[in-house]
Amino acid sequence: MRKIKLFIASSLDSDYGYTQFYNSVDTIFMGRKTYDKIIELAAEYPHKDKKNYVFSQKKSAGKRKEKEKDHNVEFIADIIDFVKIQLLQSQGKDIWLIGGADIISIFLNAGMLDEIILSIHPIVLGKGIPL
Repeated sequence: MRKIKLFIASSLDSDYGYTQFYNSVDTIFMGRKTYDKIIELAAEYPHKDKKNYVFSQKKSAGKRKEKEKDHNVEFIADIIDFVKIQLLQSQGKDIWLIGGADIISIFLNAGMLDEIILSIHPIVLGKGIPL
């Protein structure tokens, strides 16, 4: 069965295993706030080579009109049922959970997070989102 993994790093100035981890997953899911921040900061969506799901608790998530940058993701409203019924039972590599406290706590409370990889890199960044 596929595993759901949380990979968090406080700095990505250096690789520290990120490339190996990234190559071990073929599916990414993230919360809506994280997705919005990626779209805001990135010139191009960085995970086009993976299957991407964005979870939103808003009722309109499943009926969202596609925008230019949304073609790389599928919006899902019912997080836990979708993961249990569709993702975990399907064939594939592991799944990367990207996001903040809201989405992480949903998965922790449901007992559905298989691994937590937390990397603290001793490199100071000039900008970014604090851990």
